[in-house]
Amino acid sequence: MPRATLTTKNPARLTVDAVVVALATTDAGPTILDADWLPAETRAEITALAPTLGITGAADEVHKLPSAGRIAAKLLVLTGVGARGADGSVEPEALRRAAGAATRALAGVSSVALALPADDVAQLAAVAEGALLGAYDYARYRDAKAAEKTAAVATIEIVTSRTRDRAAKDALARAEILVAAVHATRDLVNTAPNDLYPAAFADAAKAAVKETGARGVKVTVLDEKALAAGGYGGILGVGQGSVRAPRLVKVAYSPSRPTAKVALVGKGITFDSGGISIKPAAGMDAMKSDMAGAAAVLHTVLAAAQLELPVAVTAWLCLAENMPSGSAQRPSDVLTIRGGKTVEVLNTDAEGRLVMADGLVAAVEESPDLVIDIATLTGAQLVALGPRVSAVMGTDAARAEVVEAAGTAGEQFWPMPLPADLKAGMKSRVADIANIGDRFGGMLTAGLFLQEFVGSTPWAHLDIAGPAFNEKTAFGYTPTGGTGVGVRTLLALVEGRAAR
Repeated sequence: MPRATLTTKNPARLTVDAVVVALATTDAGPTILDADWLPAETRAEITALAPTLGITGAADEVHKLPSAGRIAAKLLVLTGVGARGADGSVEPEALRRAAGAATRALAGVSSVALALPADDVAQLAAVAEGALLGAYDYARYRDAKAAEKTAAVATIEIVTSRTRDRAAKDALARAEILVAAVHATRDLVNTAPNDLYPAAFADAAKAAVKETGARGVKVTVLDEKALAAGGYGGILGVGQGSVRAPRLVKVAYSPSRPTAKVALVGKGITFDSGGISIKPAAGMDAMKSDMAGAAAVLHTVLAAAQLELPVAVTAWLCLAENMPSGSAQRPSDVLTIRGGKTVEVLNTDAEGRLVMADGLVAAVEESPDLVIDIATLTGAQLVALGPRVSAVMGTDAARAEVVEAAGTAGEQFWPMPLPADLKAGMKSRVADIANIGDRFGGMLTAGLFLQEFVGSTPWAHLDIAGPAFNEKTAFGYTPTGGTGVGVRTLLALVEGRAAR
């Protein structure tokens, strides 16, 4: 990840490869923000050339211009923030996206300075987060020489008047921890499934604890024998078709005097072929991302530990590979979830809810104040909300808490209902419940299924099926491939609990 620093120096004199300034849209054309230091002739040229070059200041718009020697940097980069508020302010998320779009567009450039509005802590935090989020590149499988051309920006300087302000320094430190967690989540999601299978994921969790140096964190791994002894029938059932056995990984952060206790349960299907109810070949390659929820909860816990938040946070990583084979579970098999509830498997491609059921029961057994599960659970989420907006269901207060945290973090989570009438579709003739319901409302039915395993514990279910993996063009600070969605919201939620 890039190194970020704060500076009060005149951007025109900074010895960096590129200086980034913000443009806002107005009825009269794009307006340069907080850039009185720019030479008058440069400002005049931007205004004059804007119509010809298509410069508008719209969100996600980035233009690179030669500095012509008028500033020390060779490049002047214009990044759009869109329309400002009625009071002339720029929303933090607009700054976050603008900074991220700029650093993402500057891949291959070594050093960048951002001279965006950053004279209050909220603005500075947004610029830092966005710039670091945009400076991401996954090069594990690329030729080293080729990777150099698209390498992420290495150093970032943020121009602000608050370099000596403790709150500003803390905001930058938090941004670095947060974005490192997002990047690590993206890395796991982008890893090829032949390299990231359940046991390898468990090893990666152990390694991540050591690498971050997070204190007060303990990792416990249940292998297939321990899962059988513990009655984890959902995880075992899903994983039995693969030669690579499933795992349940518990990552627990325990501060000395916790003010609250939060459990996070993540779906970790390291590859989802659909099993016997096999998926179509088209698009199946993206199913390496079906473990994005487990990656998110792992790195949320580590970020909370690094920030030394006074909240006990436990992640449950429900890891299995869903494959078709002679040993795979079949439609009409009956599984016994931990705790004793039986499930008739009518569709082996509705496997995520089976592993999550085991994880939720285990989490609830420890009596947390709140349990949140996060999963790339249903294609119905994409149908309902598209590829950029995640869904949140659950008990009213918990659902509202997630939505509020998402708003603070800058992620899009939309509250959805859990209509009781849809439960009838999951009636089974032979078991306590079936793993699918009627055709319509599939996202909500999946939420209702999970609700069966949380009892009276305050709970929210986050369906990130679309937003977890960007198969289209990169935008803002969001790359193609793994996005790391959910980490920022979950950490903001834990911080909210810490502040109570």
